[in-house]
Amino acid sequence: MSTPENPPPAGGDEPGRGMSGVQRASIVLGALAVLLIVFVVLRGGDDSGSDSSSSSTATQTTAAAQNTAQSTSTAESTQSTTTDDSGSETGSTSDDSTSTSAPAVPASQTIDVVNGQPQGGVKTVSFKKNDQAVLKVNSDTADEIHVHGYDLMKDVEKGGSVTFTFKATIEGRFEVELENAGTQIANLEVTP
Repeated sequence: MSTPENPPPAGGDEPGRGMSGVQRASIVLGALAVLLIVFVVLRGGDDSGSDSSSSSTATQTTAAAQNTAQSTSTAESTQSTTTDDSGSETGSTSDDSTSTSAPAVPASQTIDVVNGQPQGGVKTVSFKKNDQAVLKVNSDTADEIHVHGYDLMKDVEKGGSVTFTFKATIEGRFEVELENAGTQIANLEVTP
């Protein structure tokens, strides 16, 4: 039996070997991230009739996809391949990847309407510009809640509640009112 003069190179340099498991996983994760983004964009707007919610969701989804890609990239860079005594490749991956979390969503600001009036008087609810604003109204009176400036409107049933979720992109101070009664129930303030 003869021994070949030039043994095959060690590692993954052999032609025709294909992709590594990490490369395949990266492609699959990337494809899933793209599909998720397309789904969110095609899904459309929220109940308020504005598309700002889906836009911010798409932004958050894009950030999540970037975090996944960063984690995969970090995991790829820590992969090591060795050749055992039989000439077979064995691979190990250390999971030293760190993931960054998405920015925290501010707590929901709640307004309670009792007997057609804001409980505790007209309060100011504040958000920073570009925050994801969440404004909830609990009401014992049926009416339409109108957030001026952003022109958001939702009907609330007697004893019910409505929630507005939107990106606070317009700076200023705006009325929130029971539209049909013409009663101001809060001030919405968006600061720089």
